[in-house]
Amino acid sequence: MSNMGVVSTCFCVRSFVHVLRLGVQKMGYSQLHTASRYAAKNHYEVLVLGGGSGGITMSARMKRKVGAANVAVVEPHEKHYYQPMWTLVGAGAKQLSASGRPTASVIPSGVHWIKSRVTELDPDKNCVRLADDKKISYKYLIIALGLQLHYEKIKGLPEGFNYPKIGSNYSVHTVEKTWKALQDFKEGNAIFTFPNTPVKCGGAPQKIMYLSEAYLRKTGKRSKANIIFNTSLGSIFTVQKYANSLLEIIKSRNIVVNYKHNLIEVRADKQEAVFENLDTPGVTEVYQYEMLHVTPPMGPPDVLMDSPVSDAAGWLDVDKETLQHKKYPNVFGIGDCTSLPTSKTAAAIAAQSAVLDKTISSVMKSQLPTKKYDGYTSCPIVTGYNRVILAEFDYNSQPLETLPIDQSKERLLMYYMKADLMPFLYWNGLLKGYWGGPAPIRKLLHLGLK
Repeated sequence: MSNMGVVSTCFCVRSFVHVLRLGVQKMGYSQLHTASRYAAKNHYEVLVLGGGSGGITMSARMKRKVGAANVAVVEPHEKHYYQPMWTLVGAGAKQLSASGRPTASVIPSGVHWIKSRVTELDPDKNCVRLADDKKISYKYLIIALGLQLHYEKIKGLPEGFNYPKIGSNYSVHTVEKTWKALQDFKEGNAIFTFPNTPVKCGGAPQKIMYLSEAYLRKTGKRSKANIIFNTSLGSIFTVQKYANSLLEIIKSRNIVVNYKHNLIEVRADKQEAVFENLDTPGVTEVYQYEMLHVTPPMGPPDVLMDSPVSDAAGWLDVDKETLQHKKYPNVFGIGDCTSLPTSKTAAAIAAQSAVLDKTISSVMKSQLPTKKYDGYTSCPIVTGYNRVILAEFDYNSQPLETLPIDQSKERLLMYYMKADLMPFLYWNGLLKGYWGGPAPIRKLLHLGLK
């Protein structure tokens, strides 16, 4: 694609988003959900656990399937966040306030919001127990509980965040600290970490690294900075095509990557980070830092640990193609809490929602599910304040690109998609149950080929 074509397409993307946003605003707020209007019942045809991306999109889809009065969402938090935006918030390119909306505004109108926390699942009796000890029964259960951050598994955290020079884009409480640490950088090591656990959005730990490097260049501090990526992984990215492009960027920007390095302690008062070498157990290294971005260890929610619906590691044990539970046919899962062997992203949830919708329809009709999830996920790897590599791939770590161009190249078009189009699709497509991923667009643009 020529530069003129890219610029033209970027303009169209931004214009498209602007026009649609105006249309949505004209709808007004009459359709917003107000939980207090509805008294909670003790039984629902469809019970959704979790009011994050997966939970809200599935509650919208189930509302159209069985009626709003027969659907309930269990979610304790008052605020819903579009977390992919936090990469840009941590780099000063977006405001944190733009990433959040009241939970009441995203729960589909008429769907019951049970403002509580799930403490126990009893799939043999088709019920769950809530924090107030109340039991809710169901005919069909959708589990969309996300995952849990474990800063406490790093010695010195989370209390270390009370000190300057340290932040994390993975929490609403620490993402702005990343931007402050970046602004306050003077001279020394800027260190970015990747833990020895599954994480959500596996590209995010290095996105903020590229953005920070770009910021330090822009502000004339790059010559005084050592950019270091200490990752517990053995490679920069799981898909070789995109890994090759990232390694070229890393080399050209003089970034140091240390593989098999896992953060185990932060001495925030001394500005020291301690890493274990996973290849040589017992060997640790201490790094002095001027800026530290922490990606915390992550794991299944506590309620899923040792639960009848979970596998040995605590993840929801679902069929990787249908998203139906392997033991309980009326239980389904979506998103980060599941055992699905793919990258945990909002894009994956979108594709999963389209499949899960078909799966549940089949089960409700006493038919075998036929629609299959191929593991599609996407990671817009932000490499600068106006460049993105748009990685899309499947279960086999094979590229599954939507556009008929080489998406492993840094492009301005991809940045506008990440910064403007994707948030709009999230709020007005995915959460309303209308966006099931780009598969139809891909098929059209690739003339029906995969």
